Amino acid sequence: MFDLKNLAAQQSAMKAFFFGYQAFTAKADEMLARRGLSRVHHRILFFIAMYPGLSMKELLNYLGVSKQALNIPLRQLIEMHLVESQASVDDKRKRLLAFTAEGAKLELALRREQAKMLQRALGDTGEDAMNAWMQVNQALAKHR
Repeated sequence: MFDLKNLAAQQSAMKAFFFGYQAFTAKADEMLARRGLSRVHHRILFFIAMYPGLSMKELLNYLGVSKQALNIPLRQLIEMHLVESQASVDDKRKRLLAFTAEGAKLELALRREQAKMLQRALGDTGEDAMNAWMQVNQALAKHR
């Protein structure tokens, strides 16, 4: 039984999580850095891919950041012609975000790299381990 009340077990779990996340993001970080982008840009691209046509307000909610924190990286993605901001048909004040062709291509390349890593981990650990990992991550997400 894995007891997280034990300091060594806590450190071991956190170390595994840290290094696993570091490995998971390394290739994407490298691909983004070649374009002068960072992980915050990746998060924006991720949520636009997950929720096509999402509004600025929805993106702010998913990211859990202020308008000021989102302003510069989103403007950079728009200026680089990776993301478009369009007025909603229903409400011209509402801005909806979408990919340009180049933005969709970049997001797909990032996603493919991370999907390959997950597939390798699944091959190494098996489906039961992957299901447990999903449950742990979903439980963590409930507490954000």
